[in-house]
Amino acid sequence: MEPGVPPSLSSRRPPDTGAAASPDSRPQTAARDALRGISWLGQVPADTIEALAAHAVLHQVPAGSLLFDQAETPVFAQFLLAGSIELLGVRGRAETLIELLTPFDMVIPAAVISARPYLMRARVYEAAHLLLIPAQTFRDAVARDHALCAVVLGCLTAQFRRQVRQEKNLKLRSAEERVGCFIASLLGDAEAAVTIRLPMEKYLIASQLGMTRETFSRALSAMARFGIVVRGESVHVDDATAARAHFPFDPLIDGFEPITSLHDRRA
Repeated sequence: MEPGVPPSLSSRRPPDTGAAASPDSRPQTAARDALRGISWLGQVPADTIEALAAHAVLHQVPAGSLLFDQAETPVFAQFLLAGSIELLGVRGRAETLIELLTPFDMVIPAAVISARPYLMRARVYEAAHLLLIPAQTFRDAVARDHALCAVVLGCLTAQFRRQVRQEKNLKLRSAEERVGCFIASLLGDAEAAVTIRLPMEKYLIASQLGMTRETFSRALSAMARFGIVVRGESVHVDDATAARAHFPFDPLIDGFEPITSLHDRRA
C-alpha cells in the first residue's frame, strides 16, 4: 500500500451506522432514498430496494483514499453517489488511468457479480459519497429479482461499451487527434471564442489518452496551430466551431453511454 493512503474499504467494514436496524431507522431511510435517487434503478421493485437498504451503509470517503486494490475480492457492491473515482491499472509501481467514474455508476460490478478478484485499483479522485451493500447480499438480490438483474446487466453493458470506445480512440487515432478530440468534447455548444478548464490533472488526461506526459505536452503545444492554446489548466479556443471541424465528433467513439435497463430497450 502506498504511504499515506488509508486502508482499503474492501479490507474492513465501515463504521456501524445502524443501517440494518428497524425499517423506520434513519440510516435505512437515507439508504433507501439514495437508491431511489439512482435513476437507472427506477424499475426495481420497492421491496427489493427496501431489502437492499436494510443492509446498506452510506459512506463519505476523502480524496486520495484507496477503496480497494487489484487482486482483492469484493466485499461490497459500491454505488457512487457523488464525487469521482479513478480506476487504475497497476504493474509494479506504475499506474495508468483506465477510467474516471462519476455518479451514478457502480464500481466494477463485474467483479462483484462474479465474486472474482478486482483487475484494477480504485482510488477516490474527488471526495466521494458511496452507498455500500455487502457483496453476497447484492448477489443474492440479483439472483432473485429479474428487474434488478436487468438493470445491473444494463450497467455492465454501458461499462463494456465505454471500454470499447476507449480502445477505438487509442488505436484508431493519433496522439494529436486524441488530444484534439478530447478538448473538442469539452466545448459544449460554444460557437466562437471560449476559455475552458481541463476537468482533471494533466497526468490523468495523458494516462487516459494512452500517452506519456511528454507526448501529451507536445500534443498540447501542437494545438496552437488550430487556435487552441493551453496555459496551465486553462484552454483558450479561438473558434469553437473551427476546432470541432478539425477534430470532429464520432458517435461510435465519442458518444455517451447511459446506463439503461433492458426494459428501456424494448420497442
